[in-house]
Amino acid sequence: QVQLVESGGGLVQAGGSLRLSCAASGRTFSRFAMGWFRQAPGKVREFVAAINWSGDSTDYADSVKGRFTISRDNAKNTVYLEMNSLKPEDTAVYYCGRPSGADIATIYWAYDYWGQGTQVTVSS
Repeated sequence: QVQLVESGGGLVQAGGSLRLSCAASGRTFSRFAMGWFRQAPGKVREFVAAINWSGDSTDYADSVKGRFTISRDNAKNTVYLEMNSLKPEDTAVYYCGRPSGADIATIYWAYDYWGQGTQVTVSS
């Protein structure tokens, strides 16, 4: 069983920055891609960013390209989401997830494991 624990959320003003972390349990972290999704109230969970097993390939939603950066440290079993130039529309619960394979996955149902989520609130 894999456990994912997010941290780093909070309240920030528009234009500010936050760095989310997701720590994974287990010995197989480096074999799998990882991803970040978010869910705002009344909306479906949407893809934000994903990274492949080695960290040399990434993908982003159009809404966050140029502002967010996903990275990973396989030695620490941790994936990160650096968020800059935050906007009020970025307000959501952010979830990290692990898909079933080593390559990037951008669709919700490709993911087998999810963290509990961390709230990000951007004030205008």
